[in-house]
Amino acid sequence: MTNPKYKKKLDDLLLISQKNLAHVDESLIRRAFEFGFNAHRHDMRASGELFFDHPYEVAKIVAKEIPLDDVSVAAALLHDVAEDTEYQIDDIRAEFGDTVADIVDGATKISDIFKSHEVTQAESYRKMLLSMVNDIRVMLIKFADRLHNMRTLEYLSPDKQKRLAKETLDIYAPFAHRFGLASIKWELEDLSFKYLYRDSYDAIARELKSRRRERETYIGKFSAPIEKRLREADFKFEISGRPKHFFSIYNKMLKRNKPLEEIYDLFAVRIILDTEDNNDCFAVYGIVSDIYIPNPERFKNYISVPKKNGYQSIHTTVVGPEGKMVEVQIRTRAMH
Repeated sequence: MTNPKYKKKLDDLLLISQKNLAHVDESLIRRAFEFGFNAHRHDMRASGELFFDHPYEVAKIVAKEIPLDDVSVAAALLHDVAEDTEYQIDDIRAEFGDTVADIVDGATKISDIFKSHEVTQAESYRKMLLSMVNDIRVMLIKFADRLHNMRTLEYLSPDKQKRLAKETLDIYAPFAHRFGLASIKWELEDLSFKYLYRDSYDAIARELKSRRRERETYIGKFSAPIEKRLREADFKFEISGRPKHFFSIYNKMLKRNKPLEEIYDLFAVRIILDTEDNNDCFAVYGIVSDIYIPNPERFKNYISVPKKNGYQSIHTTVVGPEGKMVEVQIRTRAMH
């Protein structure tokens, strides 16, 4: 790679891969990077950037935010080659072998389906996609592909923005949830919400921004007695607070038929325990319930009965200071 800008991008991708993946075949990633760069050298995105910036960003998501393996990083770098350039799957197979080629081929076929059909029955599409996929890495790369496309949606026309946002909300976000990719699901939902219901999105964004300092102060006040008790009990833990995701807040407003200022459980606190004993989560739940009054109807034991996607955690909602409802999630580092 002689282009200085893209040589740095390649070096960055290799560093991210080495940090997050169990095994890294640097030669494979280098070859895939150069092959993809050359294949897309004349292609541009709507943003005016070189098209290869997209597969590069998808590969970064695959290496860091999901993360998968070095084969998936290579396939992500090549995932649009057969669809958008003169090269065919056979060319990829000859250069990179069957596994990489089959993943790229699977991703290409999924793209073809969405190009040739209007999505009307979301569940039918999800079932059809699952039946097509022999390697789970195909779908995970498609999640990364859609996530980056949604992050850069502002460069498309309003009609395309709404079509892709609806498709994402109906197909990709629920699918990501099934695969246990909670953070990706939340971001896909919020980005879709932004383009489908812009006025509501902006109103929630303004409200949360205006109350950010108040929220951070409140979460600190809420967490302090919990932290004290956990330290006294010799737990090793990490505790953090965040506002609920925009789309989640919007759904609460609709479900309860209330304006934003009357929605109080906007906070979520997460307690992650450094322990190998799952029973410690229940001990911590006992401590939290001793400090704050829990709502028994909002208790969820996903440790004893995990979600279908394998997700494990204890969820509870308690009455915090000033009578505000706060959701608390308790899990081990391994569950996280």
